[in-house]
Amino acid sequence: MAHAVAARFITKLVDVQSSGGVAQVVLTGGRVAAVVYRAVAESPARSAIDWRRVEFWWGDERFLPDGDPERNETQARDALLSRVDVDPDRVHPMPADSGQGPEAAAEAYAATLAAAAGSGDDLPTFDVLMLGVGPDGHVASLFPEHEGLQVEDRPAIAVHGAPKPPPTRISLTFPMLNRAHEVWFVVSGEDKAKAVGLALSGAADLPASAPKGLDRTLWLVDEAAAQEINHI
Repeated sequence: MAHAVAARFITKLVDVQSSGGVAQVVLTGGRVAAVVYRAVAESPARSAIDWRRVEFWWGDERFLPDGDPERNETQARDALLSRVDVDPDRVHPMPADSGQGPEAAAEAYAATLAAAAGSGDDLPTFDVLMLGVGPDGHVASLFPEHEGLQVEDRPAIAVHGAPKPPPTRISLTFPMLNRAHEVWFVVSGEDKAKAVGLALSGAADLPASAPKGLDRTLWLVDEAAAQEINHI
C-alpha cells in the first residue's frame, strides 16, 4: 500500500509542477504516513519532482519541544524532507512548544497561512492534503465531541484534552482542511476498519466524514482497513 500511495503522490506533484506551479502539500503524521514518506524518499521516481518547488504544510501537530521524536514534523523530516532538496523557506511546520502556549502557536500558524495566500485570497488552497484516521474516527487533531469540531472562524486552533497523548496539540480546522483540491485519507489496519466504514457511510457525527476535496476525495486503504466498507 505504501508504495502505491507514494507513486500516486509523486505523480500528483509532477502533474502540478508541469503547469509551472508550486505544489502545495499538507502532510499528516502517524505510523502509516512515515512509511509512505519513506517510500517516496526511496523511490527512483522522486527525481522527477523539483523538490524546491514544493510547499509543505501540516494538518496538525503535537505541541512538544522542537525536535521531539513524537512531533509530526520530526517524523516527516526524518523520513522524507531531510532526504530531498527542499527549499527551507517553503517548509512550514507548526510551531513547537517554546513556552509561548498552544493558543499563540495556533495564531502564529494562522498568520503564516494568511501570508502565503495568493493575491485576493485570505488563505491558501492546497493541491493535496493527506489525512490519517484514528480508530475513533478523528482526523488531524479534531476528535469526536471536541469543541474544535465547531470552529469555523479560524484556520488553526489549540487543542486541549486530546484523548490520546499528548493531550495538547495544534490542528487545522475543518474550513481549512476543506481548502484542498484533493483530500487523501491514507489508512491502514483492522483497528481503523469501523471508522472507515462509518465515514464512508456518511456518519454525520464522525470527524472523518467532514473533510472533502474541492475536486476529489480519495480513500487509500489497505485490505484490513477496508473490511467494514458497505457493512455498516
